[in-house]
Amino acid sequence: MKDTVTEYQFSDEMIKHGFSYEGTKALFEYFEQYEQDCDMEVEFDPVGIRCDFHEYENFKEIKKDYQDIKTLEDLNDRTIVIEVPKSDRLIIQVF
Repeated sequence: MKDTVTEYQFSDEMIKHGFSYEGTKALFEYFEQYEQDCDMEVEFDPVGIRCDFHEYENFKEIKKDYQDIKTLEDLNDRTIVIEVPKSDRLIIQVF
């Protein structure tokens, strides 16, 4: 059984899991693009997404958690990086 999740439903749920409103929009767009690129559906699992992805205020905050990362390019080489439009916020796949 599958249920289609709208951007509003996705945002409403993911805000409860610590993401900003703008971050939820960027994450939703990432998953929609992923589905198109891979020609497969992604199951909406808010807890799983929360375990796999983390939103940071800025790159400086990421460097506190990952001291071996020096540049945004380094980070992109190691994991998925989703830039939140019109902000310094970044969502990364936890590694």
